[in-house]
Amino acid sequence: MSNSGTTLYLADLDRTCRFLRLPQIFSTCMSFSLVADMGIHRGYIGNWFMSIWCFCCAVTLIILTIELRRLPSEFPFFWYLSNTYACYSALLCLSASIIYSITYVQFLPYGPYQDRAIAATAFSCIASVFYATEVVKMWERSKIYKTSCYVLTMPGLLKVLETFMAGIIFAFISNTSLYLHQPALEWSVAVYSICFIPAALAILLNLGKWKCRLPGPFPLFQLVLSLLSVLLYISALVLWLLYQFNEEFGGHPQQSSDGDCRDELTYDMCTWDQRLAVAILTTINLLIYMTKLGYWACQVSVETKALPRVS
Repeated sequence: MSNSGTTLYLADLDRTCRFLRLPQIFSTCMSFSLVADMGIHRGYIGNWFMSIWCFCCAVTLIILTIELRRLPSEFPFFWYLSNTYACYSALLCLSASIIYSITYVQFLPYGPYQDRAIAATAFSCIASVFYATEVVKMWERSKIYKTSCYVLTMPGLLKVLETFMAGIIFAFISNTSLYLHQPALEWSVAVYSICFIPAALAILLNLGKWKCRLPGPFPLFQLVLSLLSVLLYISALVLWLLYQFNEEFGGHPQQSSDGDCRDELTYDMCTWDQRLAVAILTTINLLIYMTKLGYWACQVSVETKALPRVS
């Protein structure tokens, strides 16, 4: 795309996204403020998601300040970072709304604290909608002006989902008592790290336009990497399910069998719930990797068919 086309694209995108910044800031700020005002009643889960809402609010405010000073026109790479941030923010606020309501809000007694928690969840949902709207608008503008951004493509969005799910898994397994007692579970944790690193590097390579520096064709490289990731995640999921939920391997098949979950509500997820959350997230990420494997298999197949046949 020409320099004039790039300038028009950035100017149009600047006007489009700027109208979304204020409701994004307001929604995340309200979620943060409502939970912060709960004091000791917010618990570990409340502190965790309060930090997420605070982060999204602060970064969005910084982005808006940069846009108002018209610096993005001088640094087009800023928009790639902004696109990536919008994708992750939409997922962060959406996950915060879901996890916070499931693991915390419904267990609060009726009263002002539950009302504030429900309001915080509602504002988090609203914020996720505005961030998702920004992603859609950026995708529409990229089609109109025929510009490209990796995170707005199918493989880019899958990478974002992979790294995001892995990030949530890392948050749950920060409780080392879940796996340090069993080498098989330590392997599962190692798999999460092994698969996360190349996924994060792929996003950086594409954002920096460095994918041409990889050895061999890029689709073939991604196909092999996806296949390896699928196999690793299958092993991690099988071992996690066996050693966490099968009594023969020392697991706890039911929540009631876990002594840590017998206590009264302490505004935290008990150990069994954390094990279940990791299992669910691992399954979701495995499905994402399988989807990516199918995508790159199709791409390699198309490129192979396009090669000239030697008679």
